[in-house]
Parts: sequence; structure tokens; C-alpha cells
Amino acid sequence: MTPEFAIFICKEAMFTAMLVAAPMLLAGLIVGVVISLFQAVTQVHEMTLTFIPKILAVVGVMLLVMPWMIRVLLGFTRQVFAYTAGGLF
Repeated sequence: MTPEFAIFICKEAMFTAMLVAAPMLLAGLIVGVVISLFQAVTQVHEMTLTFIPKILAVVGVMLLVMPWMIRVLLGFTRQVFAYTAGGLF
């Protein structure tokens, strides 16, 4: 394994991980901002108010994008196996 190949695989793995995690992180971010605005407007500062909606949003988005996530991860796995079987390893 050459250093260039190792760097390429690490770069692709990080990009794939960020790509797969992005929808759930964005859902949590959006719900968190909306709840923070609600708390600022109503002056209700309950700590537990933020957890349940965020968890529900992240789980809901995860269930919606699960087929896409599996396709992306399978594509990455196939790409790695193709590079290693193709003699680049």
C-alpha cells in the first residue's frame, strides 16, 4: 500500500462519513435553533424541552434517508474493494 493510496482512502472515508452524517446533523441543528428561538421568545428555559424534539427529528430523518445512506456506504465499500482488487493495493 502506497502512502498516496492510504491518504486517498482516508480522504474518501472522511468525505463519506460527513456525507452520511450531514442530514441527521442538519435536522438536529434546525430543530435546536427553532427550539432556542421558542425558548427565547417565551422565556421558558427548560433543559429537557430540547432533547426530545431533537431526538425525534434525528431518528425521523435517519429513517427517511436510510436507503440513501446504505447506497452511499455500499458504493464506498465497492470502490475500496475495486481499488484493492484492481492491483492498486
